Amino acid sequence: MKDLKARTKEFALRVIRLYSALPKSTEAQVIGKQILRSGTSVGAHYREGVRARSTAEFVSKLSGGMQELEETSYWLELLAEAKIFPLEKLAPIMQEADELMAILTTCVKNSKVTAEAKDEGRRMKDGERSA
Repeated sequence: MKDLKARTKEFALRVIRLYSALPKSTEAQVIGKQILRSGTSVGAHYREGVRARSTAEFVSKLSGGMQELEETSYWLELLAEAKIFPLEKLAPIMQEADELMAILTTCVKNSKVTAEAKDEGRRMKDGERSA
């Protein structure tokens, strides 16, 4: 299985290739630029999160990536529902967006649980010292 750094980069490359394949109509290009912006920023948010100095910063960066994924999914749905691009060609990238969202959601939840457990451990240790 690819690591998340490689997977989010591959997602960005797929978004770039999709944008290049879109029709040259005004509607397709406007939506395409939105997808290009939001879809390519997911990996950047992830990489920033990996370099975070705290759990709160990590959660914030990954949450930003999740927001960009949600936006990308919205634009992909519009491309399909407006019949600008065939759903069967969009389905794989839509599936990947859903999978990345699930992975990032799990990362955020796990980091919060870990941070809470560390805080609880510190409180208990401090409580033992004062007793």
